[in-house]
Amino acid sequence: MLALAATSSVQAQTELRAWNIHPEGYPVTVALEGFAEAIAKQTGGRYKVKVFSNAVLGDQPKAVQMLKQGEIDLAEFSLNPVAEAAPAAKVLTLPFVFRDSEHMFRLLDGKLGDQFEVKLEAAGYIVLGWYDGGARHLYCNRPVKQASDFQGLRIRVQQSETAIEMTKLMGMTPVVIPYKEVLDAFKSGKIDCAENNLPSYESAGHMAVAKYVYLSNHTVSPEVLVISVPLWKKLSEADRKAFKEAGQQSAVKMRQLWKAKVDSARAAATKQGSEFATMKDYGPLVTKMRPLHDKYFQDPVTRQELFTILSN
Repeated sequence: MLALAATSSVQAQTELRAWNIHPEGYPVTVALEGFAEAIAKQTGGRYKVKVFSNAVLGDQPKAVQMLKQGEIDLAEFSLNPVAEAAPAAKVLTLPFVFRDSEHMFRLLDGKLGDQFEVKLEAAGYIVLGWYDGGARHLYCNRPVKQASDFQGLRIRVQQSETAIEMTKLMGMTPVVIPYKEVLDAFKSGKIDCAENNLPSYESAGHMAVAKYVYLSNHTVSPEVLVISVPLWKKLSEADRKAFKEAGQQSAVKMRQLWKAKVDSARAAATKQGSEFATMKDYGPLVTKMRPLHDKYFQDPVTRQELFTILSN
């Protein structure tokens, strides 16, 4: 009888696989580990979330497909690949839309976030929490102190329509390169600049080859913790509530960890010789972005969301 009870207990536990691109100790990873602990506790051990970090299960495009095919159950994604399936979410990745993280989360933790969650659910993603994707800045292997200094330079960008168009409007030449190859691309002279958040800049060692940082805050965007729709449909109402609460708690924790990480990354980069130039006038660059913003204002799919962001 005891053996039968033990077997029944083991069978009652469902292991869920969570994908994550970041390394151990990174704010996202730590927040996901906290999420896993909360799920185990709140479901009485019926669900166990195993976090696979460092993209060991595959890169993000592959993980998106794995989530849809049920090969993974949860994931923490950046917005660009997710927005391909939910075009309205593309406004969250546009340059010079959010002023800072506080502005972004004031809207995403309210009605605007609810609207995006409905659209993402229709695309196959249930949002459990909005994480901080950070403010992205420009950095180069030569001094840059004003917007005109970037004219004609080659910059690494991710495979993103908005990132490519933004850099073209700045007069730069976009070069699409995988993130893990950026350091070698600088060393070989393939690129002059790149753009990313400060923790990534510091942790990837890019400060060794591109010590001139222009604090442009050009893109402030969220990342998102999602659960697959098929799994969501299988959960009871009580378990859905538990997953939502754990996701929201992990998002708050991640944001706190992220802020501390940004501060420490800048301090570390400064110690290693990086030089930071603050953008004094956003006007020239924002004006250059007008064709990109107008494109989304003219699109009925994205018009209302963009108007809501820019008017608040």
